[in-house]
Amino acid sequence: MRQPSGHHLAQFNIARIRYPLDDPRMAEFVDNVARVNALAEQIEGFVWRLHDDSGHAMNMTVYDDPRILPNLAVWQGVEALERFVWQTLHRRFFGRRLEWFEPIETPLVMWWVPPGHRPDLTEAVSRLDHLKEYGPSDRAFGWERIPGARLWKTARSEKANEHAL
Repeated sequence: MRQPSGHHLAQFNIARIRYPLDDPRMAEFVDNVARVNALAEQIEGFVWRLHDDSGHAMNMTVYDDPRILPNLAVWQGVEALERFVWQTLHRRFFGRRLEWFEPIETPLVMWWVPPGHRPDLTEAVSRLDHLKEYGPSDRAFGWERIPGARLWKTARSEKANEHAL
């Protein structure tokens, strides 16, 4: 999926928590949400992220499941999103996700949006559902469909090598 001229990259992911957010086993994750979100906002190429008055989206519900936490953001392009995901503190928390979250088969979807567009959760869920039902397309795709996603490919290779040892 090549980035259409003048478009930004919308990214939506979900995670189903293993324990209630006030459980001590979730403390390290919960205590760092604001820190990681603030870091995202400082990355060159960050455009916008969905949040409520709390400063995050953990109080929002998708799929009628209060255990699913949504994350919805817009980036200028894949390079900015990759920098945040794979080259910041976020990577350390991402690597520990199974401590806090149950595996979800398709937890992430991306799509191109015109500048100024701020997708809502209804649009994001629709895109994720489309990806799950029909596979990658211009409407909804994952990392594997972005030719320029070099850091994702490197991280994926490193993970495969860890499991081979």
